[in-house]
Amino acid sequence: MTLAMAGGVSVATQTAASASASASASASAPTPAPVRAAADTCSYPYVCLFKNGTRIGQFQDVTSGFQDLPSRPSGPNLVVQNTRNDDVAYIRRANGITTCLPPKTSIGIVSGTLTGIRIDSRSTC
Repeated sequence: MTLAMAGGVSVATQTAASASASASASASAPTPAPVRAAADTCSYPYVCLFKNGTRIGQFQDVTSGFQDLPSRPSGPNLVVQNTRNDDVAYIRRANGITTCLPPKTSIGIVSGTLTGIRIDSRSTC
C-alpha cells in the first residue's frame, strides 16, 4: 500500500527516483514506538508512516491544514515517526481525535484509522 500525498512524496515515487538515480550514476493513547530498522528508515526532515515495518508514506511540507491520507491506514502495527528537529506533527483519526507528535519522536497506533496529517512549525505541542 502506498500513500499519494499533497506536499509529500509517496514511497513509490521515492523508490522510482532512487532506482533512476542508481541507473544513471483510536481513542486509545498512542504508545512509544521502537526505532525503525536501518533497512527501512525515515530520514530528516520527514514525518513517515510505517505499517508492519514497511514505510507507506512520508510528508515534508509545513501546512496550515491537514493533508488527507487517501488510503486511511489503521492500527495495529502502524507507526508515525517525526524526524524533524523543530516542528511538531499532528495526526488526525477518523473519530476526530487529534494527536500531537513532538519533534524527533515516534508513536505506535494501536487502534483507529488515520485520516490526515499536518506539520506545524511550532517546536512544542
